[in-house]
Amino acid sequence: MKIGLIAMSGIRVCDTELLKLGLTLPGFVERSKTIASLPSLGLLTLAGMTPPKHELRYIEVADLNEVEDIPGNFDLVVISSFSAQIDEAYQLAERYEKHGVQVVMGGLHVTAEPEEASQYCTSVIIGEGEPCWLQVLEDAENDELKPFYGNRNSKFDLADSPIPAFELLDISKYNRLTIQTSRGCTHQCEFCASSILLTNQYKQKPVHKVLAEIDRILSIWPHPFIEFADDNGMVNHAYWKELLQQLRGKKLRWFTESDLSIAEDTELLDLMRATGCAQVLIGLESPVKEALQGVELRSDWKFKHFDFYKKAIQTIQSRGITVNGCFIIGLDGQGPDIFDQVFSFVKELELYEVQITILTPFPGTPLYERLKNEDRLLEPRNWKKCTLFDINFKPKNMTVEELHDRFKKLAVELYSDEFTNWRRSTYKEHLRQQLLGKD
Repeated sequence: MKIGLIAMSGIRVCDTELLKLGLTLPGFVERSKTIASLPSLGLLTLAGMTPPKHELRYIEVADLNEVEDIPGNFDLVVISSFSAQIDEAYQLAERYEKHGVQVVMGGLHVTAEPEEASQYCTSVIIGEGEPCWLQVLEDAENDELKPFYGNRNSKFDLADSPIPAFELLDISKYNRLTIQTSRGCTHQCEFCASSILLTNQYKQKPVHKVLAEIDRILSIWPHPFIEFADDNGMVNHAYWKELLQQLRGKKLRWFTESDLSIAEDTELLDLMRATGCAQVLIGLESPVKEALQGVELRSDWKFKHFDFYKKAIQTIQSRGITVNGCFIIGLDGQGPDIFDQVFSFVKELELYEVQITILTPFPGTPLYERLKNEDRLLEPRNWKKCTLFDINFKPKNMTVEELHDRFKKLAVELYSDEFTNWRRSTYKEHLRQQLLGKD
């Protein structure tokens, strides 16, 4: 079969004021642009386990309105999309089906909304794709595709993971490639719409499998920038020490997401720096301790470690690893003072990088269900607003207008040239002083 693997990859912000602001404040949308420029690891993984008798083509569609003719002469098309672009993905699926092409959809959104997705395509993959992919291919060859495959309770072992088909990519289009070392998360944040929606388990890929993926990337990109695309990748410090020891001398640069527990392990931090870690993204979520209570449904880890925030960030950045501190605006425990509190907190912690987003009720998350039950969703099924920058709920302690207007003002303050340069020069000066102190 000729198989098209299509990733919907456009950046989406409905709020025209914020969209315009992003054009003048590059730091404001920097992380979103990075995410949008990443290839679909899910599709590449399925490609990696596809028998060689099939012909594969990987395609990215940033804006369906700019696609006059649907690409390719395919027997089967597989589409993956974020929630914000799912309506375009459905339109594309319908266009292929009208041409007699079988269409399979998978990913986070359709896992959360399989019945909705099934209206627009031949088949929906729920949860992890690997356990059912070979069956999907067999059924597609026989023109016997079922409406649904998979479930969130699959016991897929990451030891059986295929190497993603990175060779399908035009590497010149990307500034980084992704590798997944784990799925799920030991924390369960109410708002999280990452791989925790695909699996109920936390599981890790064996170190030798990760190293094989890195070697495959090195074979097509001599000095790559790698993003370890885990919900909270560095939970198991012993695992990461074993992995990082093997990365010495490979001349990588890499990025990952973590919690602050890495600051308690200086051996791990030194290994991270020695193997090319450029930055860690850490979900701080709020500069107000009370607002963190209940954010995690299992352990309230961030609430309990709030008093450790400043020391932890100082420790990480003192090792030459920059921190991208992330804050969610609109949590129930936050009031109108949150905007000034975030700015002051960022300045006090001397964060190299900062990311602010608006609390977003993604489908399938406990947050979505809670706000729906509380009648606080503004447009319950308007997935276009799942952008992290658009408001689609009624805040508890401020008005929608206050959240909108003050968020915009905070973005201007945080990402001004003056404050951005101050944050980065302060980080560099601290490092310089440290080096002088060691001489």
